[in-house]
Amino acid sequence: MITINRKTKETDITLKLDINPDSKVIDIDTGLPFFDHMLDQLATHACWSLDIKAKADLHVDDHHGIEDVAICLGEAVYSAWKSQNNKRYGQRLLPMDEALTTCALDLCGRPFCVTNLPFSQAQLGGINTEMWEHFFYTFAINAKICLHINNQYFKNNHHLIESAFKAMAYAFKEALQPSDYSATTKGML
Repeated sequence: MITINRKTKETDITLKLDINPDSKVIDIDTGLPFFDHMLDQLATHACWSLDIKAKADLHVDDHHGIEDVAICLGEAVYSAWKSQNNKRYGQRLLPMDEALTTCALDLCGRPFCVTNLPFSQAQLGGINTEMWEHFFYTFAINAKICLHINNQYFKNNHHLIESAFKAMAYAFKEALQPSDYSATTKGML
């Protein structure tokens, strides 16, 4: 179990992550129910135990809370993948009703993020849709992974973002599979 604590003038977060739990427990409270729902999708489909308690200056807007959760989750995922030899690469093409989204990731130590999530509305579940790209970018940088998320097509904005989180979960499930060798010609990641 990895625990990350982050306290700033804008947020107070405690996050616990276990990517190989004996029994899965998911308990998420960020103050943003739709964000909690997306993080629950990630943990459920990746088969992680995830506990997040976050307080943020939501009276200002959604930015600081989402950004700082992404930082904490990224730091926890980095600690987790660095603690074991993994298959390293993961990918998923995920359908969700009329939406089809691809996620590919590399547990490489060289952070990079590309997203294509062409929302057709400015807010979803009380969250500015521009925050989702920022979440994935901040998460990838702090997890030190290369992350690509590309929506092929969609009509429903909820399905668009949920398919992205689920695709990422299954890509992680593949990439984090234990391996008997280090998947690099460099000798270390």
